[in-house]
Amino acid sequence: MNKKRNVIVAQSGGPSPVINSSLRGIIETCKEFPDIFGTIYAGWHGIEGVLREELLNLSVQDEEEVALLRYTPAAGSIGTCRYKLKKDQEEDFNRVIEVMKAHDVGYFFYIGGNDSMDTAHKVAKLAIEKGLDLVAVGVPKTIDNDVGDSEFKLIDHTPGYGSVARYWMSVVQNANEENAGSCPADPVLVLQAMGRKIGFIPAAARLADPKREMPLQIYLTEAGITAEELCDRVHDQLKRDGRCIVVVSEGLELGEIGATRDSFGHVQYSASKITVAQQVVNLLNESKLPVRGAARGQVSGTDQRSTAIYASVVDLDEAYKVGQQAVLIACSGENGWMATILRERGPIYNVRYDKVPLDQVANSERHFPKHWIAPNRTDVTDEFVRYAKPLVGEDWASVPTVNGRQRFTRFRPVFAEKRLPEYTLQALRKK
Repeated sequence: MNKKRNVIVAQSGGPSPVINSSLRGIIETCKEFPDIFGTIYAGWHGIEGVLREELLNLSVQDEEEVALLRYTPAAGSIGTCRYKLKKDQEEDFNRVIEVMKAHDVGYFFYIGGNDSMDTAHKVAKLAIEKGLDLVAVGVPKTIDNDVGDSEFKLIDHTPGYGSVARYWMSVVQNANEENAGSCPADPVLVLQAMGRKIGFIPAAARLADPKREMPLQIYLTEAGITAEELCDRVHDQLKRDGRCIVVVSEGLELGEIGATRDSFGHVQYSASKITVAQQVVNLLNESKLPVRGAARGQVSGTDQRSTAIYASVVDLDEAYKVGQQAVLIACSGENGWMATILRERGPIYNVRYDKVPLDQVANSERHFPKHWIAPNRTDVTDEFVRYAKPLVGEDWASVPTVNGRQRFTRFRPVFAEKRLPEYTLQALRKK
C-alpha cells in the first residue's frame, strides 16, 4: 500500500473483561502512524455492523473516552455479535467487500475467538481473490482459553482468560468463607463455572487454594466423572471434613440438561432449562448426605466476563499489547495473520508478542492437557497452577468512579455516512 487507507475494527462472540483494552491498543497505535492509517471505524456489533454499513467513527472520539476503554469490560463500547460468515453465504462475503471499497478500507482488525479468527481468515482470503488492497489481522480474545493448539506453540493464552481465572480465584475464596460458616445447615456449596467443553475456567478455582487446605473438589468435563462417582467423592469429603465446595464445569455431562444452542451451534449452558449446578444439587440432596443439612448451588453467569473489578492487571496490559502487535503486523502490509502471545522459557514469567497464520488458528480448539488433571480426577496439578498463577496478577485493577459509580467509556454515536443500499444479512432472510 502506497497511500493511507481507512480502518475497520470489530468484535465477535462473547466479550471479556479486557476486550476493550485490545480495542484501545488498536486505536491508539493506529494514530501513531498517520501516514498509514486514515479514519478508524468500528463495525457496530461486529461483522453485522460491517454488513449493514453501520460504521462508528472512532477517530473523532474524545481521547479520554478511548483511554477509559482500559477500565470498560464486556462489549458495550462498540458491540459484538454471534453472526458467522459461512462458506455458502456468498452474498454476505461480497457485501463485506463492497463496504470495504465504499469506505476506502485497507485494514481490517477482528477481535474474537475461534469463529472470529475463521471470519478474519475468510475475509483475508476473499481480499486476495477479489484483488482488494486489504490487510486483515486477527486479535485473539476468549475467556475459555481454547484458541490455538494444545501444545501452546501458536499462543500461550488468550486475553480474557487471566481475568476470568482471577474472578474464580476470588469467588472460591469467598465461597469458602460462606461454606465454613454455614456448613451445619448447608454443608455442600456447588458452584458452576463457564467453559463449554474445556476446563481452563473451572480449573482456575485451584488458584484460590494452591496448598489444598480447603475441602474443594473440581469437576472438569475432561475428567470423565460419572454422577455416581461424584456423589461418592462428595460423601467421602463430607465424612472427613463435614463440608465440601464443588466446582463444576457447565459442560459436565450428567445426562440431558435441556440444552439450548447459539447461532454457532454451541450449547448455551447458562441459558439452559436445567443447569449442571442444579443437577448436582438435586443429585446430592437425593443421595442422603452423610451429614445433616443440604446442598446449595450458585450459578455465575455473564458476570464472569463483564465485571471490571475482577480484571487482571496483567491481562489488561497484555490485551493492550496484543492490539498494538496487530497494528504493527498491519503496518508491514502482511495479510492473513493473528497477533499472538508466546511465553518465554524460564522460572520468571515473561512473554513476547508475535504473529501466526490465521489459517492455523481459524476454528482451532485446544484441549485442556490431560497431564494437568490430577490422578483423582477431582483436582488439577501443580503444573497447571504454575501456568495460570502469573496470569491473574498481584494487585486489583484500579477502576475510576464518579459519585461512587464506575466510569466506563461512552462513545458519541458518530457514524459514517452510508453509501450503499440497505442490506439484510443473508442468514436472516425469510425463505
